[in-house]
Amino acid sequence: MICAISGEVPDEPVVSKKSGLLFERRLIERYIEDHGKCPATKEDLTMDDIVPVKTNTIVKPRPLQAASIPGLLGIFQNEWDALMLSNFALEQQLHTARQELSHALYQHDAACRVIARLKKERDDARALLAQAERQIPASVAGAAPAAVVSNGKRVIEDEIGPDGKKIRPGINPVMIDELTECNAMLSAQRKKRQVPPTLAPIDALERYTQISSHPLHKTNKPGILSMDIHPSKDIVATGGIDTNAVIFDRSSGQILCTLAGHSKKITTLKFIPRDQLFVTGSADKTVRIWQENENGNYNCVHTLKDHTDEVEAVTVHVTQKYFVSASKDNSWCFYDISTGSCLTQVGDASGQEGYTSASFHPDGLILGTGTTDAVVKIWDVKAQSNVAKFEGHVGPVTAMSFSENGYFLATAAHDGVKLWDLRKLRNFRTFSPYDLDTPTNTVEFDFSGNYLAIGGSDIRVYQVANVKAEWNLIKTLPDLSGTGKVTSVKFGVDAKYIAIGSMDRNLRIFGLPGDDQMEESNTAAE
Repeated sequence: MICAISGEVPDEPVVSKKSGLLFERRLIERYIEDHGKCPATKEDLTMDDIVPVKTNTIVKPRPLQAASIPGLLGIFQNEWDALMLSNFALEQQLHTARQELSHALYQHDAACRVIARLKKERDDARALLAQAERQIPASVAGAAPAAVVSNGKRVIEDEIGPDGKKIRPGINPVMIDELTECNAMLSAQRKKRQVPPTLAPIDALERYTQISSHPLHKTNKPGILSMDIHPSKDIVATGGIDTNAVIFDRSSGQILCTLAGHSKKITTLKFIPRDQLFVTGSADKTVRIWQENENGNYNCVHTLKDHTDEVEAVTVHVTQKYFVSASKDNSWCFYDISTGSCLTQVGDASGQEGYTSASFHPDGLILGTGTTDAVVKIWDVKAQSNVAKFEGHVGPVTAMSFSENGYFLATAAHDGVKLWDLRKLRNFRTFSPYDLDTPTNTVEFDFSGNYLAIGGSDIRVYQVANVKAEWNLIKTLPDLSGTGKVTSVKFGVDAKYIAIGSMDRNLRIFGLPGDDQMEESNTAAE
């Protein structure tokens, strides 16, 4: 019968109803008064839970050591030694705690001093910057920034306005007149436009199959994100996750050159046949303009750093003198290709969404942009104003394509493809070829405006009809990459072949079986 607290035989034993443990009455009363819990189990305990144990009154025998004076002195000596050792240990712990506290106080004081110094340096820098901005002469505000090209880098002496934004020269009246004249000429020609006799017929597209596959990008970073085909040469360009753009000669099956310079994935690219130029946009927030040299290679002549977030799209004006870049920073920039200068940067203050796609109308006075919040915006290029909005998509608008007839716009998003009538500004048809978990990544009209291709987990080619007639599915081409994600699709000249890029490293060409051998033999004969 041992007390659970003192470890000795109790004089007045009591038992806990909850735990069944034995205690000395005076000890458990004191503990319950101080803590209200059982000292062993830590459960709530009151004196009502304590039951006294009846015992016979007996005389407890003395310990053997307490039977003599020397024994008692030995007991007292042991207890004194234990007390001194315990006191020494407590003093050691107190000394250690004081040292740790002193060290922590010194560290806190040093941190406060560093923070105060950094705040002072920040305030001084802000004051110097504000003073420098005030001292900028107002006379240079309207001057165009001078461009200096060195080793493929563009150095722009941009002026900063009172609001902290770069001052752009703007689209001047001469340029506006040029854009207007081009629009009038193309609109007149479009009314007389006929289907070319060399266009691939529907029965030919129905027999399209893969005729070649070309590994263009790195194995460790596969994925083709963008593609373009030269309008007058049999050359295909692809941009990949591996940060490279590859120029590929389809007729010979050879890589002409690899363009390296971006630090992140290439999200968009376009050929500019005039002056043998090439434009790429990247997730590294830059746009690069490349110039073809005598050896067939491309050198970077301008690096444009006007965006503050990923560049998602570039689109070239039909005059081939200007192009637009669209970025996730919620702005699009209008560039002069010859100088590499940004003439105007248009941001939409109505929201914080970024742009994920962009395309010029074939006539050149209208610009379409797709946003991350599923809105399609139509812009007047001359006034840089938003003139229409198309809503109804789900998810970011990943791609868009204007038909060469000038009336139709196709946009792709997570929920599929929507066709818009630009004359009445309404959606007249929706394609939802895939399930809810499979997004539609790309959409493309061919140059004749007779065929429409949609890419997602496969490639589907439709025959273009009018607003009321049905758009028939001509052919479904499988995604042979095995990734289930087609990222880009382009029609070749006269739709004689279809180039497809997916999330592997291969460019795939679909066409009529035997066409590739015929082209190779013709090339060899030449």
